[in-house]
Amino acid sequence: MIGKFLRYSAPLFMALSSVVHARDRSPNVIVIFADDLGYGDLGCYGATKVKTPHIDQLASEGRRFTDAHAAASVCTPSRYALITGQYPAKGANGRGHWGAVHPNSQLIIPTDTFTIADSFKSKGYATGCIGKWHLGFKSGRNDWQEPLSPGPNDLGFDYYFGMPVVNSAPPYIYVENECVFKGSASDPLIYLDHKTPRTKEDPIPIRMPKLPHEAGQRTGNWYAGAQKAHEAFVEEEVAPTFTDKAIDWIDQHKESPFFLYLATTHIHHPFTPAPQFKGSSDAGLYGDFIQELDWMVGQITDALEQRNLTDNTIIVFTSDNGGMFNTGGQNAYAAGHMQNGNLLGFKFGIWEGGHRVPFIVKWPGHVPADSVSTQLISNVDLLATFSAIIGQDLTPRQQKDSVNMLPAFTEDHDSPIRESLVISPNKKQNLAIRKGKWIYIAAKGGGGWNFEKGHLFSGPPAISFIGKKNSEIVDGKIREDAAPAQLYNLETDLEQTTNLYHQYPEVVAELKTLLEASITTP
Repeated sequence: MIGKFLRYSAPLFMALSSVVHARDRSPNVIVIFADDLGYGDLGCYGATKVKTPHIDQLASEGRRFTDAHAAASVCTPSRYALITGQYPAKGANGRGHWGAVHPNSQLIIPTDTFTIADSFKSKGYATGCIGKWHLGFKSGRNDWQEPLSPGPNDLGFDYYFGMPVVNSAPPYIYVENECVFKGSASDPLIYLDHKTPRTKEDPIPIRMPKLPHEAGQRTGNWYAGAQKAHEAFVEEEVAPTFTDKAIDWIDQHKESPFFLYLATTHIHHPFTPAPQFKGSSDAGLYGDFIQELDWMVGQITDALEQRNLTDNTIIVFTSDNGGMFNTGGQNAYAAGHMQNGNLLGFKFGIWEGGHRVPFIVKWPGHVPADSVSTQLISNVDLLATFSAIIGQDLTPRQQKDSVNMLPAFTEDHDSPIRESLVISPNKKQNLAIRKGKWIYIAAKGGGGWNFEKGHLFSGPPAISFIGKKNSEIVDGKIREDAAPAQLYNLETDLEQTTNLYHQYPEVVAELKTLLEASITTP
């Protein structure tokens, strides 16, 4: 533990080919996948109430994208897209993946799926996944009895360590590969059906420390047993724990090419920064958590520099979806911080604030420094893009919906590389498609949560509360005479103030047909 907190005190190139020949070895790749980080949550994207010098430095040394999107405005389907290269609406044999999976969910990615980790492994890379998983474990209902397989190790990752679900939901433990970290056969993790009355003889769930109200809600623990495993999970130590694990793993594999998927729990609620970061921002615990995330990024980049790995390492920094207007988000807003900038909507919904996210790429000597791209891009594209970089040829079945965006990383293109993009909200009827300046949303409303107050404040009520305008919203509600679907011109109306559904019927017809064709599974 002392080692963990000591770290807190530390303050276009040649024509591209599918294989990188200019290096003695292929580049290392690190994807830092933040959780619930909104488009307006970073200094390099306009934030003034939080300081993010290390992430801002990534942008100044690389390329910042302004039209980047999570494939879904919810964590589980967004992660599904990144790992598989497939639209989440096409998963589960066409039924789609929509909301966050239950803690007892089975692994939702079939083990015969070609994944982003498989692509790297096929080229001799070491592959590691550290941080939030939230894609399920085992086959059928996960009973949490070891081995926790299938899981990350069955999808191409040599090593996994992290939080199996999310920091706001049980079990509050770590998993390492196929085992409960610090677990034991004599004291296994026990799931307690929280809907079933208990007797005096039943095990008692492990109690979690009480959090301050401003940290945001956390679901009570549904699990007993695994005492040492629960003790190993300390909320204020998650950042140094993941950072230490990531750097240790890099040290183990620095002599050969590696791919590291670092999925932080920052900045998902509850907001539990280490004491060193509490009060460090001007946006409450929400901002403090962002600044701790920035510290994590700085530790990783410093570690690369100290090991002479910087020049041959690609770093992609992005988020799984937009910001959520939870307790922390509300406190940050009251302090003058706009988590999604001027965009309409929040996490879970299909308006831009739910899925337009920060996206930064650094690759010295290849990605132009201090550059900005307006190319339409998504996390679903990382599989095809990285495969192109390492010279891995993909079949259509392997590539799925992923588009090679390497030219968007390294060159300047006036014409779009990706012709269209399907984006999923929490509710399937509000599925949307982008094409050029247009976005078509297949139903009225945002397709996300709709709570009028409290920690889950969201949807039209929250939109009206912060003073955003939309032609279909009146006094925090969708108009009764609202159009049956939505069409916005993002070139002239990025804030989505005016639904043009009735004004451009020919565009609506074209995009509706394209959307239906885009989610048809082969």
